[in-house]
Amino acid sequence: MSLFVLGDLHLSLGEDKPMDVFSGWNDHIERLENNWRRLVNDNDSVVLAGDISWAMKLEDTVTDFRFIHSLPGKKLILKGNHDYWWSTKRKMDNLLEENGLDSISILFNNAYLVDGYSVCGTRGWFLENDTPEDIKVLNREVGRLKASLEAGKQLGGELAAFLHYPPYYRGIVCREIMDVLKEYGVKKCYYGHIHGRQNFRLAFEGEFEGIDFRLISCDRVEFTPVLVR
Repeated sequence: MSLFVLGDLHLSLGEDKPMDVFSGWNDHIERLENNWRRLVNDNDSVVLAGDISWAMKLEDTVTDFRFIHSLPGKKLILKGNHDYWWSTKRKMDNLLEENGLDSISILFNNAYLVDGYSVCGTRGWFLENDTPEDIKVLNREVGRLKASLEAGKQLGGELAAFLHYPPYYRGIVCREIMDVLKEYGVKKCYYGHIHGRQNFRLAFEGEFEGIDFRLISCDRVEFTPVLVR
């Protein structure tokens, strides 16, 4: 049993939102599927760190979810900034159950034990604009991250954090998120959201304040699931 992670699938199988208009995204679904099937087995788990589907409504995600379900392994999904379809966990769980998509689970104020890791996470946030609305959203995400890490502690595994937004980018720290990660003793943090070679150079990968960070957006890792353990 292995644990993998991958961010920013940006699927649009049920929408007219082709990704090949962006540099490096040509044939990305085919490349993603080939790499996934080469590495991931049915007993493995893959965390999908946000920006899963371009669908605007929950019911319109089914085509994209069926594609994800067709791939080997168990998938643990958290929210990204473009997942406008995201709803309550109960509604999302119901949709997955009604469509027989039992290899997909939602990571939202909870945690999952996988191969000795407690998989925890949330979308996160970054104060690019320090407005009252930004602060409100950030505080909510801090609460969700704490809830997930608390659930992970109860499971007893080593806490690993999976976020969509980077807690550290362009030399700027999102102190509120970073302090929670440190409070809970997180040693590994994976994040997505960042795209394009110019932006990759601004992203931080490596150890910072005792935490090992890794950028795992699809185009950063050549549409290949990244092995966590």
